[in-house]
Amino acid sequence: MKTDEIRAKLKSLQDIKYREMQIRILPTVKPESIIGVRTPELRSLAKQWAQETDAFLKELPHAYFEENQLHAFIISGRKDYGQCLQELNRFLPYVDNWATCDQMSPGVFRKHRKELPDRIREWLASDQTYTVRFGTGMLMQHFLDGDFDPAYPEMVSRLRSGEYYVNMMIAWYFATALAKQYDAVIPYIAEHRLDPWTHNKTIRKAIESFRITPEQKAYLRELTIKT
Repeated sequence: MKTDEIRAKLKSLQDIKYREMQIRILPTVKPESIIGVRTPELRSLAKQWAQETDAFLKELPHAYFEENQLHAFIISGRKDYGQCLQELNRFLPYVDNWATCDQMSPGVFRKHRKELPDRIREWLASDQTYTVRFGTGMLMQHFLDGDFDPAYPEMVSRLRSGEYYVNMMIAWYFATALAKQYDAVIPYIAEHRLDPWTHNKTIRKAIESFRITPEQKAYLRELTIKT
C-alpha cells in the first residue's frame, strides 16, 4: 500500500476527543502530527497490512504519530527475527515519544532470548533517547524472570542521562526488578548506585506496587534521598 492510501485510512478513523487526550499525554509530539486513531484500530490495521507496507516502512521519517504507531505494531508482529531486527534498527532513530517506544514489543524476541542481550547492549550504548529507553524496556520485559542475570541490572545502573524519558524507564526497570528480584536488586538502592532523582523515583514506584511487601516498603522509605 502507498503512504497516501494509509494516511487516508488513518484520517477516516479520526476520533477528535481521543486526539485531544493524546495531545495532552504526548508532550514531545507536535499536536498537528496527531490524527487521533485509537490503538486497537491501529493494531488491527498493522495485522491487516503487515505484508503490504514495505514501501511505507522505508519512508522515514513519517509525518504523523499514528504512522509511527502503525510502523511499530508492524515490526512487533514480524515472525522472522532477522527481519524484525533489521526493520527495528532502521526505525528506532525516528521514534520520538514514549508511547511508540513502549508499545513496540516484538513477539519473536521471546524465542531468541539467547541472542537478544547483545542487541540490547547496542541499544543501551546509543545516544538516542528512545533507543536507550527501548533497550531498557526489553531488559525489563524479558530478563527479570527465569532468564534473569545479575549482569543486567548492572548494565542499567551504569546508564546516566539528562533525558527524563530515559531516567523514568530506568526507575521503572528497577521498581519492577525489586518486585521480581528483590534480593539481587536491593543493593543498588541501599548503596545509592543510581542518580538521586532516579533513585527516589524508583522507590516511589516500588512503594506503589502491590508486589512489594509492607516490610520492604518500610525499608525503601528509609532509603529515600532527601533533597
